Amino acid sequence: MFSGLRDGLRSRFAGFGGPFWVVIGGTMLNRLGNMVVPFLVFYLGSRHIATGQVPFVLGALGVGGLLGPVLGGLLTDRFGARLAMVTGMLATAGSQALLFVAPDPVTLALATLALGVGGTLHMPGASSVMAGAAQGERRRVAFGLLHWSINVGAALAGALGGFLAEHGYGLLFALDMATCLAYGALVAVRLPRTTGAARADSPRDGGGYGVVLRDRLLLLLMVPVLTGEAVYALTEVTLPLAIRDHGLPPTVFGLAAAVNAVLVVALQPIANLVLTRFDRTRLWAAGSALAAAGVALTGVAGGTWGFVLTVVVWSLGEVAVSGLYSSMVADLAPDGAAGRYQGVAGWARGLARFAALLLGSTVYALLGPAALWWGALGAGLAGAAVAVSIGGRFRARVRAS
Repeated sequence: MFSGLRDGLRSRFAGFGGPFWVVIGGTMLNRLGNMVVPFLVFYLGSRHIATGQVPFVLGALGVGGLLGPVLGGLLTDRFGARLAMVTGMLATAGSQALLFVAPDPVTLALATLALGVGGTLHMPGASSVMAGAAQGERRRVAFGLLHWSINVGAALAGALGGFLAEHGYGLLFALDMATCLAYGALVAVRLPRTTGAARADSPRDGGGYGVVLRDRLLLLLMVPVLTGEAVYALTEVTLPLAIRDHGLPPTVFGLAAAVNAVLVVALQPIANLVLTRFDRTRLWAAGSALAAAGVALTGVAGGTWGFVLTVVVWSLGEVAVSGLYSSMVADLAPDGAAGRYQGVAGWARGLARFAALLLGSTVYALLGPAALWWGALGAGLAGAAVAVSIGGRFRARVRAS
């Protein structure tokens, strides 16, 4: 049984080529050191930043996260993934250094703005490499493996970051900057210069985002991206509030994060092997609905294991949808526009997370937890319905391309 599974996984992940594995390995390395942003609130507390000023700093990070993918998409299509990714890693490391030495809330906000831009600048380039490594259904596998590598690194970074933070934030910042520079160096040395760049014979579209904004099918596809990412972001923004309000300690949230990471890391490769037989839009709808139901069940959880059970449900939904919409965006992108198409998807993800940060806690506090969790379920199901509704148009366009 296990030998058959091993052989199936080996054949599923074979043949992607060198640039693909550069991005997978570099992403895992980079995410292993991704500690500054997850522990940013605690770092601001250590700097004695007033509670009322913290949203100002975090909001700057969110705005940067909206700008980075847009700029990264332009750089990728114009100059190639290598330059965009190296620039992003250098900008991330530099902005982290500025954040560490920033003397007051204003400079801290400017540094986090730069960090938000730099931290997302490389993503369209990385996605364009994934898109170029495979065609058709294999793209789903490629993007799924990228998501898996992110979670492997993040799972280890959470435990290591907590240990380093207890011994001083300088170590935490140093490791994060070092992994960014290492990823940038790996890309600079091992990724071909023209990877992801528009070919000379590609149709000219002006080089801006007009080609994307004219693609109505892509814009419709962004609706379930927005709803799905916003619902998922609630697990980071308001799940801690629910756990706290039930009188449970922060370690319960740590347990929830660990359960999610273990499930995704363990199940994602198997899902890539099993779920590729299903239509992407229908699978996306089913997984989104399952994730939304799991998040909504937070409203009826009362104890530690109740919260853990909800995590299991939405984690299974996360596994099911992993890599789906990124591969669909890649299939829709015309030659020479892969970076900008992925940039718009990154912008939509950033907007969803920004909205969840601002609105999630507000709805929770003013309208009550029930309104938030029912709203999450409604948003997730609405996004799933849109995914199903565009399925026929998407399949027809892919067949015609």
